[in-house]
Amino acid sequence: MLTSLPEYQALSQHYSDVQQTSMRQWFEQNPNRFTEYTLQAAGITLDYSKNRVACETMQKLADLARARFIPEAIEAMFKGDLVNPSEGRPALHTALRNFSDGPVMVDGKDVMPEVRKTLTRMKEFCWRIRNQHWRGFSNKPFTDVVSIGIGGSFLGPKLASQALKPYWGKKINCHYLANIDGSNLTEVLQGLNPETTLFIVQSKSFGTQETLKNAIECRQWFLDNGGQESDLPRHFTAVTANVEKAKAFGINEKNIFPMWDWVGGRYSLWSAIGLPLMLTIGHENFKQVLQGAHEMDVHFRTAPLEQNMPVIMAMLGVWYINFFNAQSHAILPYDHYLRGLPAHIQQLDMESNGKSVDIHGSKLNYQAGPIIWGGVGSNGQHAYHQLLHQGTQFVPCDFIMPLQTHNPVDSFHELLISNCLSQSQALMQGKTLEEAKEELRKEGKSEREIAVLAPQKVIPGNRPSNTIFFDKANPKIVGALIALYEHKVFVQGKIWDINSFDQWGVELGKQLGNQVHAAIQAEGDTNIDNHFDASTLGLIKAFRSMKHKL
Repeated sequence: MLTSLPEYQALSQHYSDVQQTSMRQWFEQNPNRFTEYTLQAAGITLDYSKNRVACETMQKLADLARARFIPEAIEAMFKGDLVNPSEGRPALHTALRNFSDGPVMVDGKDVMPEVRKTLTRMKEFCWRIRNQHWRGFSNKPFTDVVSIGIGGSFLGPKLASQALKPYWGKKINCHYLANIDGSNLTEVLQGLNPETTLFIVQSKSFGTQETLKNAIECRQWFLDNGGQESDLPRHFTAVTANVEKAKAFGINEKNIFPMWDWVGGRYSLWSAIGLPLMLTIGHENFKQVLQGAHEMDVHFRTAPLEQNMPVIMAMLGVWYINFFNAQSHAILPYDHYLRGLPAHIQQLDMESNGKSVDIHGSKLNYQAGPIIWGGVGSNGQHAYHQLLHQGTQFVPCDFIMPLQTHNPVDSFHELLISNCLSQSQALMQGKTLEEAKEELRKEGKSEREIAVLAPQKVIPGNRPSNTIFFDKANPKIVGALIALYEHKVFVQGKIWDINSFDQWGVELGKQLGNQVHAAIQAEGDTNIDNHFDASTLGLIKAFRSMKHKL
């Protein structure tokens, strides 16, 4: 068990020694702290100097990582070993962006030829669409693509396409349909022309409830607005492992792209799941996304733990979660185009490491898997940053900023970066009681007023953050940034001895959802009364009652 390791015990003692030390003090004692706690990889710079760590802390965290065999685990993942033990699978998202000449073996077979073949098919497909050689049923070129998927088939591609909006060009607009909500469907289809719209159905099983239902409705919308059954192969394509179901839907087998068991949904952006991204930004830019991720992979696989960016970020998270009792972690991108990053990292992290039992079936006696949340700066400063600064919750933060903007307007970007840097400074530095009193005295407040107001203006400070920055959010950087967080999540899963590649809670939700749906559609109440608890049964009956009134 993690907590019984000597390295964990050493960290626990070290925590007792440093928990009261202020970062202000560390910065005052060491003017080179920024330089010593800054690291570069794949075009990204990580400043982790505003963390409650000393050199000794970082060494002890590295010792714990070695005690949990992190170097061996990293190599095992890249080699294609079964790192997903509950499902008996490797996790080879890294193979999808592998630019080396080496093989990647799964069950004795090199998967790289199939990966490269699929990438070539994607390139040819997108070239035909973007260059108007493949057109709609009325011979008009495509202007819009609708990606139909959910979870990893939705959040990753949506994040990347939003992040790379400046690279879209003017040929194709990208839309995402995920939620099984008529309002979402209506909003996406509203204003689209069926003659110029291409649909991509993204589902490994071609049976995911939300995706299949949305796909069926889009198919009907197409048929109701001028399309014919014979036109479906022109307007619908699929990414799935279930070729027969996709063909029965009306999709030509030549337009069906593969999904593999060794790639999980939340790690699938790099596969044909990225088709909508390639359609909008083009093959060369998509290749740069893969290249950036590959460069982060190489760094992760080869850098020593003490200089390994994903490992350092992962171990800092372990430090705060397991010793400071942090319950959540905030992702704060100061870039409008990166506004989807918190949602993607939320799924990546919480679906991977939201576990309370280890890989041996034993209940954890320590915390794992923080709540991930956040939003785009500087909007958050006028909302939840108040809690970050003065709340009772201890929330480590990642500030993410490009040094250059795609859209320079007056001094906007200078102001945006100024806000980002001042927020991380304020979290670290805070405001003491004496500083608050002096501030109020300068405002002419009486000593009685000061006694009441000053404690309310105290900012505790000593709250940790990383600052992740880069020149500009280009395709290569976006790929590297996403890969950075993927690897961070993997390392933390290994430290906590949990499987980051299964999601049984999600599977239970799907199972029960099907049962509830069947009960809603059933005739009469006699067949459903004994299958549900009183609350769920009452809610089902309330919905059925309203349904019958309509």
